[in-house]
Formats: sequence, structure tokens, C-alpha cells
Amino acid sequence: MTAALEWKKIMKLADLPKQIGKEVHLKGKSIALFQLSNGEVRAIANSCPNQNGPLAEGIVSGEYVFCPLDDWKISLVTGEVQKPDDGCVEVYETQIKDDYIYIMV
Repeated sequence: MTAALEWKKIMKLADLPKQIGKEVHLKGKSIALFQLSNGEVRAIANSCPNQNGPLAEGIVSGEYVFCPLDDWKISLVTGEVQKPDDGCVEVYETQIKDDYIYIMV
């Protein structure tokens, strides 16, 4: 039986600096949370598919994060690794409500 998905309140939007990752733990999962320069908030699994690098510690450029261990470029929108590398990470839906960030898990 699969657990139902639900919105989880994470933090105030003002507490998440732009273009700096933050690791959060929800339902036993490590999630990398980012506020992009345009104000959008993105959440992906906090583990690079190559060497399990902590993506929350990566460098953000536009809608991508670069893994701090192997420099793989990963989309914060789709979770896909940019070619010629190959792989994908889980992406989590986010929303802002009353100045708080919520993640669907």
C-alpha cells in the first residue's frame, strides 16, 4: 500500500536565500530546496545519480544545480541530468502559501 501524498509546511520563504540550497528531511527523504533568482522555489532529491553528491551544496545557475562532487548539471524543473551525462533525480512539487514554502511528499 502506497502512502498518500500531502503538503508539508517547510519554512518561511524569507528564510530561504536565493540561489543557495537548503537540505530538508521529510518522510525519511533528504530533499534539496532552492529559491531561484526569479523567486520560484524548486525541490529535488538531495543526491546526485552519479556519486550521491549533496545537491543542496551545489552551485545554482538559472534553473540548474551543479553537483559539488562531479559537476553534473541537473535540471531543477525536470530532475534530468544534462547530456552527455545520464540520469534523473526525483522532483517534488512546491507551493508558496501565506509566505511559507510547502512541499508535496
